[in-house]
Amino acid sequence: MTGRREPGAGSPLVEVVSMRDGAWRRLILGGGRGNLLSLDLVRAFGRELHALESERGIKWLTIEGSGGEFSYGARIQEHTPEAMQTVLPETHRIIRRLLAFPSPTAALVEGRCLGGGFELALACDDMIAMEKSVFGLPEIRLAAFAPAAAALLPLRVGASRATRAIVTGQTQDARYWHDSGLVSMVAPQSGLLDAAAAWFDAHLAPHSAVALAHAVAAARLTVRAQAEPALDRAERDYLGGLLKTADAVEGVTAWLEKRSPNWQDR
Repeated sequence: MTGRREPGAGSPLVEVVSMRDGAWRRLILGGGRGNLLSLDLVRAFGRELHALESERGIKWLTIEGSGGEFSYGARIQEHTPEAMQTVLPETHRIIRRLLAFPSPTAALVEGRCLGGGFELALACDDMIAMEKSVFGLPEIRLAAFAPAAAALLPLRVGASRATRAIVTGQTQDARYWHDSGLVSMVAPQSGLLDAAAAWFDAHLAPHSAVALAHAVAAARLTVRAQAEPALDRAERDYLGGLLKTADAVEGVTAWLEKRSPNWQDR
């Protein structure tokens, strides 16, 4: 089939793996310990996503991490006000593209799924996680917040749970998020890919890829209609409001200097 990629394609930062004769495509985050969402990785992810958007016959796209972790989120070194003017819009661009991807999508979560990694997973239609996986939004510890999570998490689990996660930075395990309805399946500790494959074979493989594309686009209408304007507003507040505060600068500086922050509350 023209345009089909072989297993192991992609870049060192984002590996593309083809399964089930190309009907299931896996994007696997790389780039070192914790699969940090550096600007380079975000751009590589965007390129691979763009290449897959036009391919026919894809019935499922999954996002995964390598090395036993999903992603620790963004690089703290790129949390500075100057860097975030570029990093945040480019990260949100791939969030929007995942929300519009023309096939069902899922995050297959192993290990830690934190910050921007959690936001990437939230942009997927579904999540399957290993039992010992943990999820959290630790940005508040840097005097920041997670804009894409602010737009998406309330729609996925309700305002109360979402607000608690965003404003406390507390991590929770897969069972907690399964009980909230966010994680659809908790897989055995060593069987994440097998569980995902069994689900694909039973629930997506029998169907027409073009019908799945129309069905998933319709199923996302309400989420996209609410999440995309909310994401625009949250991004504007982050870049034009939060990053102008003294504490946002202090949070990153203190982390880089390995000391406790000295909050000025302004």
